[in-house]
Amino acid sequence: MIYRKFLADRLFNGYKMLEHPSVLVTRADGVIEDLLSPEDAGDDVEVVSGILSPGFVNCHCHLELSHLKGLIPEKTGLTDFVFSVVTQRHFPAEVINAAIKDGEEEMFRNGTVAVGDICNNAHTLQRKKNGRLQYYNFIELSGWSPGVAATRFAAGKSLYEEFAAFSPSGRHLSISPHAPYSVSDELWTMIRPYYAGKTATLHNQETPAEDELFKTGKGDFLRMYQLMNIDNSFFHPPGISSLQASLPRLEGAENILLVHNTFTREEDLQFLDAISKQSSVNIFCCLCIRANLFIENAVPPVELFRENAIDLVLGTDSLASNHSLNLLDEMRTLQHHFPSLSLEEMLPWATLNGASALQMDAELGSFEEGKRPGVVLIEDLQGGKITADSRVKRLV
Repeated sequence: MIYRKFLADRLFNGYKMLEHPSVLVTRADGVIEDLLSPEDAGDDVEVVSGILSPGFVNCHCHLELSHLKGLIPEKTGLTDFVFSVVTQRHFPAEVINAAIKDGEEEMFRNGTVAVGDICNNAHTLQRKKNGRLQYYNFIELSGWSPGVAATRFAAGKSLYEEFAAFSPSGRHLSISPHAPYSVSDELWTMIRPYYAGKTATLHNQETPAEDELFKTGKGDFLRMYQLMNIDNSFFHPPGISSLQASLPRLEGAENILLVHNTFTREEDLQFLDAISKQSSVNIFCCLCIRANLFIENAVPPVELFRENAIDLVLGTDSLASNHSLNLLDEMRTLQHHFPSLSLEEMLPWATLNGASALQMDAELGSFEEGKRPGVVLIEDLQGGKITADSRVKRLV
């Protein structure tokens, strides 16, 4: 059997940075064989400079929107961003397909091995069949008006079945609600059986207007409904945060992946903790800081999440709301806004936590015998910090 052996300045195994030099041994197909001391590793060791890490897991992406790169104005707020995306989605198929290919290649090149991808159509399906990356496909449904629930669900179920034909086991595939402000009670009920035992994802508290709608029935989302000719007359605000109103509706999911969380508060995290303990569901909060800055010019309350020991993962969102699909750029931006964050603390978010959130941790996320997590090298760090020159090289 042919093996590859890697020795770097430091090695992060998915859980922690190892204190002593270790040689990573993989089979030719990338399966992890062992971690050995340099003295026991024998010959043919590839010596590299930087930090070895398992491949990265991007827990939130909209690959299908890659053709919108550079077309959406920045810092306009969520209402105008959503309206811009909805009104600019339609491009020739060849343009969309080329952008999807480029987006996937960018992720692959920068060390990503798996992606939690939001799907509103089948544009990405042909590309995904090539097996370049692993995907958890979230078939996303929205429909605020109760009158469109049956139609939207039928379309979503048809798309789900199209993706399921590519993955007959149904692994790494679920139907998920878009956001609290875009899914009616009727549609929530129809969706529920399709995330049972799986990972369900939800855009959460991306703008202050979301909680304002659920607490008072007022705010900028009323303008969004008006712009999109959506009837909101049926809605009666429950008087609590959108998260507290919506999270119980995800009962039955094995994992819940909350995305953005830019304006999540302490009382919401206490609510998360209570729900998690009550139902034994695993809850992960996904940070997409560059998209938050792009859309709302805001950053998520990372210190609050750390204080409450929230399981964090990372995502890039789409090229409609970001300038890259590179998770190292996300970590670099997090480090800039939260200087106390170390790379060692963020790497689990980008590896094992992400793999666990997407139910892929049996194969990805850590250097453990029998896994095939990919091997990446993080280069050109300075004092353990990510710099403007730092980059990721994919080794396996």
